[in-house]
Amino acid sequence: MTSSLNVARGILRDATRASLRGSGSISSVGRFGSSAATAGGSSIGSSSSITTRQQQAPSSCLKNHFHRFSSVVQVEDDSAKQSPNSNMNDAASTDATSDSGEDSPNKKPPRQKTSQVKISEVLKRKHTLRWVEPVISKESTVREAITLCIDRKLNGMMVVDRSESIKRQTTTELKQKCVGLITSRDILRMMADSIKEGKSSEDVLNEPISKQMTPINQVIYGRPDETIGQCRAIMAKLGIKCLPIMNGGRVEGILTARDFTDFYFEPEDKGGKKNYLRDVSERVGLTTDTSMAEPPVFVRQHLALRHAPLYLNVGVVEYPHPFKTDGGIGSSRRNFGPQDLAEDPDLSEDAHFVTEANLLDETGTNMQKLTYMGVADGVGSWREYGVDPRDFSHKLLGECENILREASSKCGTLGGESNCSMISPAELLAQSYERTKEANVIGSATACVGVFDCVRHQLHFSNIGDSGIIVLRHIDSDAASALQRDRTPRLERKSDLRIAFVSQQQLKSFNHPFQMGWTGEEIVEKDSSFRQASDSCTSSVHILRGDIIIMATDGLFDNVDIDDITKIALHWEQQSGFIDAGGVDGRKKRWSLGQSLTDLSARSIPNLAELLCQKARLASLDNTIDSPFALLAKENDIMWSGGMPDDCTVIAMHVVGKSVAL
Repeated sequence: MTSSLNVARGILRDATRASLRGSGSISSVGRFGSSAATAGGSSIGSSSSITTRQQQAPSSCLKNHFHRFSSVVQVEDDSAKQSPNSNMNDAASTDATSDSGEDSPNKKPPRQKTSQVKISEVLKRKHTLRWVEPVISKESTVREAITLCIDRKLNGMMVVDRSESIKRQTTTELKQKCVGLITSRDILRMMADSIKEGKSSEDVLNEPISKQMTPINQVIYGRPDETIGQCRAIMAKLGIKCLPIMNGGRVEGILTARDFTDFYFEPEDKGGKKNYLRDVSERVGLTTDTSMAEPPVFVRQHLALRHAPLYLNVGVVEYPHPFKTDGGIGSSRRNFGPQDLAEDPDLSEDAHFVTEANLLDETGTNMQKLTYMGVADGVGSWREYGVDPRDFSHKLLGECENILREASSKCGTLGGESNCSMISPAELLAQSYERTKEANVIGSATACVGVFDCVRHQLHFSNIGDSGIIVLRHIDSDAASALQRDRTPRLERKSDLRIAFVSQQQLKSFNHPFQMGWTGEEIVEKDSSFRQASDSCTSSVHILRGDIIIMATDGLFDNVDIDDITKIALHWEQQSGFIDAGGVDGRKKRWSLGQSLTDLSARSIPNLAELLCQKARLASLDNTIDSPFALLAKENDIMWSGGMPDDCTVIAMHVVGKSVAL
């Protein structure tokens, strides 16, 4: 038995040596680059058939010799697996392993989809690789914030008040109470505003960051148990670049889009020669004759008109709550009383205004005509306290008109004075709110105010609550690659009228919007639903000729889906003759011939506002449909079917290339 065992060991030794020789003596040739032939007769660059025979020889040798010593072979095979040199036989045994269906021990498990990874895992990895405390004191200046961002490689920091402490059950006190969030984008915006105001560089750098930070009650945050996909979607929809992660009342860290990307790659995926040659070497460095490409054709067509002013044709329609009377509101049609539904706009708790003002533009040098518009929705629950909900909304927007008339009058009288520059929507709301407070008008309302700059083709707006703005635009999905995910073949496409923009609403909870209000005294509760104009959602939209802009209260958006609004707008365009069988191409041809149809637009745009209000009222009275309000109610575990009867105000605007003939 001993002699047989020795014979088997000798055979295994010879087979191993043959295998090493057949592999081309990798250790000597690979390390030193020798071109001499190996003991097996092969060399680097030699015939592949010779190498193949050498690699197959050990297998046939083992098969022939081990047949008679199967029991001994099993023992020696087990010991061979534990041998330090056993991994050198992997290349020779690859086919046998794959045939048996067993996974290689060195094979990496499949990667989890990045979108499904928990945020807690991303935070853990980020803090393990590099821990940096993302905080800054609220007393810090812009200069200090810039230094911290660069030194710590931060895109955002929590603003803390170290003078206040927080007592908890598990700890005695904490010295870093969070009061807000500031990002590198906020710092740049703050510097730009200061420069526009004519401040010196020293004054700009010494500005306190607390002036530009996002207050803690407005900070958007994520949770550790959410996934990368969920958080990425939130950041993309809201346009934010830094997302604090909250857990148990504490900020565990701040994540950015780069953190999500870094989580996907292992360190070996980013460094080393191989990755440099594959990812960097062929794409680093631009030649000295590099230039910018021309914009696409469809963009150049719009850029050609950028110096030509645009104009708005506006139509406004206001419907009261269908069950409203001078004495109040019926809970249903049965309790309403009169046979006919309410039609008198004076009964509506909504308010609106549209006015033009001649003010200085953003440069402060040129006078231009600006079109301001706004809607406000009085909060009906004030009726329970004996307060007419119409008072506050009408006073708020009435003062907006007064402020604009006064400013326009000053510009006409003084001309060129700095106090008649363009008033932003947020500033207009702030001034109007102060006047409403001084008049001691009790109540509250949601509000949306905008201004259209006809020269720069910009629509600026500020929104508080659940009123809002949508912009509809004809976009050719063959040219606009951004819409290819939702692309419909041209033969099946009924139109290219798409939703280009939807404003963000602000809600404390379902059916509880944030609002501007006055109770007769200042509200100090941090959890109040009252907001200042500075808390509004403020943004700007680039407007193109032919766009349709809809500003409305929640009476429209709660009852009519945005896709249905688009269909109604398209029907209005077709009925009015703005879009014919030629589609957008036919419209462009008409424009090139100077046929703007501006007067027709001015006459027919009120019809669009009427169509939308009628659709909203019909839907609000239909108990068999799932309105947007009903769908959202069910998502919040509230049983609701049908529409939501309410006041409805629609300001419909059509962007044209010529002013209306007087």
